[in-house]
Amino acid sequence: MIKVLTILTCIFMLQGCITKIVTVPVKVAYKTTKGVVKGTAAVVGAIIPDGEDEEDQTKKKNKDD
Repeated sequence: MIKVLTILTCIFMLQGCITKIVTVPVKVAYKTTKGVVKGTAAVVGAIIPDGEDEEDQTKKKNKDD
């Protein structure tokens, strides 16, 4: 009975440590992936034109009329 109580006490006391062990690597992976995706989107946007210039010109023409 004492062993079970000791184990349960340890579980509750170490809950914060376990949370840190799990969440820190997940946060690092998320930030890394986020940076890679932003970089890839910037490169793809620079290589493949998406017609933003045409949209800007159309808006300017509509404003002038």
